[in-house]
Amino acid sequence: MSKVCEICGKHPVAGRSVSHSHRTVNRKFRPNIQRVTIVMNGHARKMNVCTTCLKKGNLARS
Repeated sequence: MSKVCEICGKHPVAGRSVSHSHRTVNRKFRPNIQRVTIVMNGHARKMNVCTTCLKKGNLARS
């Protein structure tokens, strides 16, 4: 499954986990991507959308 939102283009980014003793470990921050059915231009299609876009309410789900 794609880890990119088809609406806003949000994608995984790299970062570091930093412990209390300041030891660092590389990690990824992944967006919460859901596969949902959306009505677009009168047609229903499945898209990979992040939950932030779903909460905005500007998508017509079917």
